[in-house]
Amino acid sequence: MKYRRRIYYSAEQRAEIWDRWQRGESMSSIGRVFYRQSSSVFSVISPTGGIRPSDRKRDKRALSLSEREEISRGLSIKHSLRAIARQLGRTPSTISREVRRNGGSAGYRATTSDQAAWDCALRPKMCKLACHPALSRAVSAKLRRKWSPEQIAGWLKRAFPGEVQKQVSHETIYRSLYIQARGVLKKELLEHLRAKRTIRRSKHASLKRNGLGQIKDAVSISERPASVEDRAVPGHWEGDLIGGSKNSYIATLVERHSRYVMLVKVANKDTESVVSGLIKSAQRLPRELYKSLTWDRGKELADYTRLTMATDVDVYFCDPQSPWQRGSNENTNRLLRQYLPRGTDLSAHSQAKLSAIARQLNERPRKTLQYQAPAEKFAQCVASIS
Repeated sequence: MKYRRRIYYSAEQRAEIWDRWQRGESMSSIGRVFYRQSSSVFSVISPTGGIRPSDRKRDKRALSLSEREEISRGLSIKHSLRAIARQLGRTPSTISREVRRNGGSAGYRATTSDQAAWDCALRPKMCKLACHPALSRAVSAKLRRKWSPEQIAGWLKRAFPGEVQKQVSHETIYRSLYIQARGVLKKELLEHLRAKRTIRRSKHASLKRNGLGQIKDAVSISERPASVEDRAVPGHWEGDLIGGSKNSYIATLVERHSRYVMLVKVANKDTESVVSGLIKSAQRLPRELYKSLTWDRGKELADYTRLTMATDVDVYFCDPQSPWQRGSNENTNRLLRQYLPRGTDLSAHSQAKLSAIARQLNERPRKTLQYQAPAEKFAQCVASIS
């Protein structure tokens, strides 16, 4: 059986790999730079879960490689340890311990000794979650409820102001999840994150978006009032469809002011089914809390005039190939994939089940709301019009 030769990267090559990975390049792209397979890049990135390890620094008091080379040369020409120490400006005891623990006068080698010193200096500090079991249990519980690490960190800061021992950064949570050598958070908790990755991906990794269809006589988003744009007034929504297998779809609605989410079960993607579902959902809310709806250019809202006549809701459409103009809804759709994974049959979910999913998402704190939950923010809006 033929075995593949092990591939080694130099320190400079490893640094370049991490630089490119942090810029969002794929492992295949990085591998091509070095004329190697992506699997060899994975072997560099995976041990730390895709998180770049911090650069190690030598203590100023420690012996350097050049000093160890001077020791090796001094020993080879039979200089005494005191003479070597005098030459280096070190105490004789420092040189004596260095030689004794690295093979003695006959077996001392500078490079081997220097590497051994680096290895012995690996004394990993226990992370905060390992030192505080109660905090670790609280984080695990929130992860099981599908809260993101950033939401957990923000909630802890808000729930325990001034109590540093009961707070933890989202970066520490991610590191404890992706670097299993820490032995704090179980690997199974990764399944509750929005992104189902085994390693952490750079935030700079590009996302490709596809343009959608055209709507006849669509009212452009550019005509939307300024009060909608600045999110100061509640009652303005963004909407979209998310798809599943077997031609199944769900309409998603997000209120721009509070980020409150509603999910609407629709029979299929045709405009009759979608508009009927949206009319039914709009009638459940006070008029003051459903003033406008911004959609992309999907054909499912071709009959938007029927929605406007039935509910008095103004409908605006994004520019062609610009779904990012309804960013709150785009972000929410990504969050919803934790509950409604791609490739699953969405028609299996009842409206009651969809409402329960929306309720769970609305109870998750949001960074953009200073870690208030959308349900809390929306309740304030309801109270203000009562």
